[in-house]
Amino acid sequence: MASILRAELWPECYTSRFMGSAWLDYNGVDLIGTPGFNIQCKAVEKLSPGYHEILAGMLKNSNTNIVIHKRNNKGAIVAMEFSDFLKLAKRIKN
Repeated sequence: MASILRAELWPECYTSRFMGSAWLDYNGVDLIGTPGFNIQCKAVEKLSPGYHEILAGMLKNSNTNIVIHKRNNKGAIVAMEFSDFLKLAKRIKN
């Protein structure tokens, strides 16, 4: 995910472990260099805990928390709180 986001959106996107940010990693943030977003990546077939629990446990700051979940032969999806989705949609609309 980091390499795709680096190529498509954020040239400075790296994993928090690679950049040595144990505090962000501990708080559920897997990618850094993604301004405005706290991103956690999951690459498992059965997600446990679920999206609600993962998002609730992530860092609380002014950034939008999202979970990117990739499954084999299914692609990747993005999950976020509905209130955050509305904020993003309103920004795009304006």
